[in-house]
Amino acid sequence: MTDSKPIAASHAVVPRGALLPFALLASCFLWWGVANNITDPLVKVFKEIFGMSTFQASLIQMAFYGGYFCMALPGAMIARRFNYKTGVLVGLGIYAAGCGLLYPAMLTAQFAFFCLAFYVLACGLGILETNANPYVLALGSEESATRRLNFAQSFNPVGSVAGIIICQVFIMARLPFDDEGRLSMAPAEVPAALSTVIAPYLAIAAILVVVWFLILATKMPLAAEKDDKVPFAAAARRLLRNRFYLFAVFVQFCYVGLQITVWTYTNFYIPEQIGVSQKVALQYHTAALVLFGLSRWVFTGLMNYFRAATLLALAALAGVLLCLVVVFVGGMPGVVAVVALSGCMSLMFPTIFGLGCSVVREDTKLASSGMIMAIIGGALITPAQGALLDVFGVSLSYLLPLACYAVILVFALAAQRRA
Repeated sequence: MTDSKPIAASHAVVPRGALLPFALLASCFLWWGVANNITDPLVKVFKEIFGMSTFQASLIQMAFYGGYFCMALPGAMIARRFNYKTGVLVGLGIYAAGCGLLYPAMLTAQFAFFCLAFYVLACGLGILETNANPYVLALGSEESATRRLNFAQSFNPVGSVAGIIICQVFIMARLPFDDEGRLSMAPAEVPAALSTVIAPYLAIAAILVVVWFLILATKMPLAAEKDDKVPFAAAARRLLRNRFYLFAVFVQFCYVGLQITVWTYTNFYIPEQIGVSQKVALQYHTAALVLFGLSRWVFTGLMNYFRAATLLALAALAGVLLCLVVVFVGGMPGVVAVVALSGCMSLMFPTIFGLGCSVVREDTKLASSGMIMAIIGGALITPAQGALLDVFGVSLSYLLPLACYAVILVFALAAQRRA
């Protein structure tokens, strides 16, 4: 893996010498968006296939986002020992392997093996994100870093929309759901249903192998990897003393939990509120992801004129207000509000990531692992809302996302004061 010379300093969002490497990295953002959003509606599918409670089925999300948590720090160590490119390749490889493990999971027809496969898949994603996000930040000037990461992350919702469409067309439409959103099948039909579930993942694995070889063969810029020689213990101590960075990690934890739980339970909320089938609910889910993607492009453009922290505060405030409609109004206004929540979320992950890492400078690689470990929020907050849903119903369960938006709002206001 021979890399080129360091890129020249430039205030452009993407320096000319980094266009091809940036495009390949942006494709990685797309592919982990696909993985995340094929998986979200499967909580409902696994609940029906295996006859579990909502909380039990949501453990698939705990396995998925638990993998992120476990591999974020090893991902940072790979970057420190080698470079970001090596970390990206390792992450992509494990992601593809996890997709492949779904085949033996299908043969066993055991929910635990599906959890294991999703865990391995997410381990790859954890390493991939730990390296790809800071690599994008480092591909140009510090002044344009947050905008550059928002630009790269704009390809993530493209993958998200693709993932939900793949799920809708190649999984949900081929499963025998009745009008009430329940799977009606005999035990002998379960293997065929599981085969339908895993088929898109096997196709994705094949594509990831192609992307892996393209990145391997491409000369990548030697980005400003400042912490190569920084002792691990010293870097960790500095980060643990940095209150703003620690706050950013906690906020990222809340944000990821918010995103995953909103998208997971959209498919529970919409049928209850307006009496539509699961397939129709997925169309609303698709609209939410399209709004998410379009809003990220809009917010990236607005960052040319407004501070990132200001936009983050406005989006978080809007999210709080929309959650109030979801919880206390319901019906079609509640459905519109739950879809609109995705627009508010669109800028949050890269903006929180960029603002948090802006205060660590030479400790970026280790700081990045902390940000990715915060993705464990998806593993913990999603089952928590599932438990609330089982006890109090889907509407009141959205008080948990409301609390997450409130935390993000406080962080955004603190970031504004630092600017």
